[in-house]
Amino acid sequence: MKRIAVIGGGAAGFFSAVTAAQSDPTAKITLFEQGKHCLKKVKISGGGRCNVTHACFDPEKLAAHYPRGARELRPAFHRWQPLDTIAWFEAHGVTLKREKDGRMFPITDDSQTIIDCLSGAARRNGVKLRKECGLVGIEKNNEGSFLLYLKDGSSEPFDRVCIAGGSLKNSPLTKAIEQLGHTIEPLCPSLFAFNLTDSRLTGLSGLSVPNAKVHVLPDGLSQSGPLLITHRGLSGPAILRTSAWEARTLNKRDYRFEIRIQWDADKGSDAYKGEFSEFRKFSAKKAIKNSPPEGMPRRLWEQLTLAAGINEQTNWGHLSKTSENKLLEQLTSGRFTVNGKTTNKEEFVTAGGISLKEIDFRRMESRIVKGLYFAGECLDIDGITGGFNFQAAWTTGYLAGQAMGS
Repeated sequence: MKRIAVIGGGAAGFFSAVTAAQSDPTAKITLFEQGKHCLKKVKISGGGRCNVTHACFDPEKLAAHYPRGARELRPAFHRWQPLDTIAWFEAHGVTLKREKDGRMFPITDDSQTIIDCLSGAARRNGVKLRKECGLVGIEKNNEGSFLLYLKDGSSEPFDRVCIAGGSLKNSPLTKAIEQLGHTIEPLCPSLFAFNLTDSRLTGLSGLSVPNAKVHVLPDGLSQSGPLLITHRGLSGPAILRTSAWEARTLNKRDYRFEIRIQWDADKGSDAYKGEFSEFRKFSAKKAIKNSPPEGMPRRLWEQLTLAAGINEQTNWGHLSKTSENKLLEQLTSGRFTVNGKTTNKEEFVTAGGISLKEIDFRRMESRIVKGLYFAGECLDIDGITGGFNFQAAWTTGYLAGQAMGS
């Protein structure tokens, strides 16, 4: 009888354990979780609704949402992608729904639905769950099997082992993984909010714009999406995506950097000039402060006009060319200085992990140690917000489970 150990009771761990059990019903599979509760990130994801995956069904386009791991995931998504995830949950009694932005949630809007589904599948397929059972070491013996050293001082043998314990940040297994010959790429946070203090944002906490463009200066990639002003600074998908793509750069800068914001990603200077011309023609006597362009939140507009040096009484008929240019700059290329980060607890992801060149992505098996597999966030893989990180967990977990069960 094959003995399989899966380390980590998160999304990737459960999916790999269940898949292995379904692939080989005779295998003895044990799922180890060091904490009291499993699937903790599933529980809090999406504000407690669980953003299971994203409705992107082209493997090429899907892989493009991963700052790290895109090349390796591309062929993996040809074997297990969101359509497969949707079908799997449907077959296990959970229907997913698609929202306008492509994110997919259970129709119950309750993450407990996903937790119950995975827990039930594990139980029905004979997976033995051992909670509060942390691992501190792994060794491979001369017979080709593994010896797992547990926190209570005991040890147990297994034929195949899958490490799916999430982020390796502060993990007790980091040293053991390196001793087995694997390289761990530098670890740093991804998907975090930006802390900043700026008079233009004073009193605007809770205000959002539907589609802003954010650019880390001097040469970062521009990212677009909803942007939220918080009491600490800026958050929302546009900011979280920026933090993901620039994770290592911003870490090296100790999270002190400058960004440029275009408050409406679809509207450049020429579009605003056209609107301003209309205001001059038809609303010349109207105060600029009281005439926000279409789609611009009024309170934000008021702050930007003040930042451009336009006083409250100035009307459109008296807007000077100099003031217009300053206002255009605030709207399309305003600069803000970031002085720290705030981790979004619901979306926290770590960039870095097991070096991908050391993994056979057809099986998620180590190229260095036969019988050792990896799945999920312990790998140097991370995606932007929107269900992409869970999809990477389902895909790598499925491939590892199938390989261990074959």
